[in-house]
Amino acid sequence: MQTGGHVYILASADNKHLYVGVTSDLFGRVEKHKNKFYLDSYTASKNIYKLVYYEAFETIVEAIQREKQIKKYSHLKKVLLIISMNPDWNDLHEQARYL
Repeated sequence: MQTGGHVYILASADNKHLYVGVTSDLFGRVEKHKNKFYLDSYTASKNIYKLVYYEAFETIVEAIQREKQIKKYSHLKKVLLIISMNPDWNDLHEQARYL
């Protein structure tokens, strides 16, 4: 059985550093980033934990395809994508609880 998925972008507190990821459990995955579950990870070392963008897909395969596409974007193009959904760069983590 295939499950849906999400592609997401996290930002550091100062919005300088971005991270693009994919998951089938958006809220739970962001919780792990916030709690630095993987201490040696890039997100933990740069304090990247603010959920600023996400997209939902019916299958994880579609989400992975989109993640690969976004990862190829320039930093500026990622910023423009974030602004198109979340112009104030709010943390959308609580909103993700209900997805």
